[in-house]
Amino acid sequence: METGHKSIIEEYEINPLTMILLPYQYGSKTFSRVYEYEDDYIVPSKPLDIIKRSCQYFGSSYEGRKEGARNMAGITHKIPIIIDPLNSIYFLPTISPSKPACIWISHEHILSHKKVDSQQTSVTFRNKRSITLPVSFSSFENQLLRTAHLRTRMIQRMKESERRAGYLFEGPKYLSREKADLVSELPYE
Repeated sequence: METGHKSIIEEYEINPLTMILLPYQYGSKTFSRVYEYEDDYIVPSKPLDIIKRSCQYFGSSYEGRKEGARNMAGITHKIPIIIDPLNSIYFLPTISPSKPACIWISHEHILSHKKVDSQQTSVTFRNKRSITLPVSFSSFENQLLRTAHLRTRMIQRMKESERRAGYLFEGPKYLSREKADLVSELPYE
């Protein structure tokens, strides 16, 4: 089914190509406008419902992802969500997710951002597409930093688990090999 140049798809899970989920008024209902790297769609679900369904698709609940982010990074409100850490799918909300106007943005796809005015920020994605969002520059910047902090903490934990597993299976020789790898990565002066 087509509406203008946008396809309507019944169900949608966030994937590595998903850039942004925007609320979209479709008659009296709130749907989502989804921008992927090369496509865009209308989905008959609210953005938060897509976030929740995507968390479940990747093996967790939205509440579990929220609680995990809160514990891991100490973030208490407008919590970024780890949809899938293995594919670096992290989404940040522009305002409280409980508000219907909340927009969800993929951290991975943000190329740059700039202030438009006191209440708007222009975001340019990796595919060079720009969208002006109804969020202040400082609030958007804060959300970017929170998400970067969460990503860093998750990567640290994943690497620590990898180190422990390597040591468990290979013993002390794993640690000496890991140190040699680190030395080989140092820049020469």
